Amino acid sequence: MGGPGDPPEGTPEGGPGGAEEEYRSVVFDESFVRAARLQESSAEERMADHAPAVRRRPPLHRGLTRQLMILAVLIAVAFGTAVYMSVRHPYGSPSARRPAEPLRMTVIPLAPQGRVPGAADAESLYAHSPAAHFDTGAEGVPLPASHSTAHFSDSQVVSALTIVKDYIVRSSLYPEVLTGRQTAPARALLDPDQLDQFDRSLDHPAADGRHAPTGWLVRLDPARVRLADDRIRVRGSLQAGESDSATLEITADHIFVYALRPAGTAGAPVSLFTVRREVTFRFDRDDLRTHQVQLVTAYVQAGPLSCAEDSSAYLHPLLAGQTARAGGPAGTDPYETDDPPTLCGTLADGGGSEG
Repeated sequence: MGGPGDPPEGTPEGGPGGAEEEYRSVVFDESFVRAARLQESSAEERMADHAPAVRRRPPLHRGLTRQLMILAVLIAVAFGTAVYMSVRHPYGSPSARRPAEPLRMTVIPLAPQGRVPGAADAESLYAHSPAAHFDTGAEGVPLPASHSTAHFSDSQVVSALTIVKDYIVRSSLYPEVLTGRQTAPARALLDPDQLDQFDRSLDHPAADGRHAPTGWLVRLDPARVRLADDRIRVRGSLQAGESDSATLEITADHIFVYALRPAGTAGAPVSLFTVRREVTFRFDRDDLRTHQVQLVTAYVQAGPLSCAEDSSAYLHPLLAGQTARAGGPAGTDPYETDDPPTLCGTLADGGGSEG
């Protein structure tokens, strides 16, 4: 008789595990179990809908849609932040910037007191002139030790000084600019608001305090003179400050001494020609970003020149052995407010001469 745990017929032959042996061929591996995950429906659901006892879990599309919505929100936030930062750009919006003012200029010819001295070569003239200890070329336009201002960083001040030096070199030392063959090197550095005035000055020169090319550039009459030496002597200084919280201002004061010969000659004596330029430059943050500059005022003294000649389009230097023509500039009408005063000075002894 079998025990209480045995089936009525007793234990099948072949060992005590007959029942196990019958299901041993059925294997439930882990992947099968995961794939067969079911969720039992509640009793209420089964009574109401006659639903089967189990139902499959909802697909993952709902979770994927939620993720896409979150991603779209993040992209919209990032785009909005970018737009906001562009509006708040540290250089400001170009459309909101203050337009550049027209350049105001004064060009004063300096007449010699006698004959213009000359020499066979430039070196001997330089050696006996006030320019004997001047630097040569761009070395005479050094950058000063820079410091930040109340509203501009040290790097912004350095940038402004560098642009001013670049303009001075291009407008006063480039041979192709000095001889009137080109103007593009200097023009390329101007604020766009001043290009129309610059172009009008070249196309229609006038001694009106607004449209003299010689207020923008050192421009020698190519029909009369040529450079005898490209090593132009220079001395001067640069100073930085602020005109207001949004505007950086640089003041440049330089003396340039040129060695000249008559055009079309090789063995003619050399003479010296001196130009002093006092120019005020202005920058807003947009100018600093675009590497451009505004010219505010230009005060130019140059000689030896004849006061009787118009120096607005070109400077017409007097050369070795020449004297100033008799007479002077036309008078100024004090009742005409648009007529700027016509000025002329006298070149001191030694100012470009031997001795």
